[in-house]
Amino acid sequence: MFNIVLVEPEIPQNTGNIVRTCAATGCKLHLVKPLGFEVSDKYLKRAGLDYWQYADISYWDNFEQLEQANAGATFYYFTTKGRKRHCDAAFKEGDFLVFGKETKGLPEELLVLHPEECLRIPMLGELRSLNLSNSVAIAVYEGLRQLDFKNFNTKGELHNLKW
Repeated sequence: MFNIVLVEPEIPQNTGNIVRTCAATGCKLHLVKPLGFEVSDKYLKRAGLDYWQYADISYWDNFEQLEQANAGATFYYFTTKGRKRHCDAAFKEGDFLVFGKETKGLPEELLVLHPEECLRIPMLGELRSLNLSNSVAIAVYEGLRQLDFKNFNTKGELHNLKW
């Protein structure tokens, strides 16, 4: 589906939640080092619950390595500095949705190189940002909505319910 990129994530619970989102949506997760935790961290595993076996995860030494290995792909950079809204992008399967570390976001040098691909998730007021795992979920589900949830189970069933 999509490629989710976390550049130097710091909080294991966020990454664990994102593992679960990736597993549930068929997205591939790319973790760019250095990580702010050990991959064996109990908080990371607890947040991802039993979804680790369903997640496709790659590890990269730096962002440039990932970028070079995926030359020609479309990258979108999620940042509070973006001039476009996340819903203004026309997502397609295989796109890379890039998120920065919880305390600093993405490096400004990277954003300056790609101003048209910088996207922001609208918020009220002057708050700093949304939670990283929430931001990833918002972006992924906007992309899935645009693709009409192709191949997704979109119908629920209620058993023994009388209307």
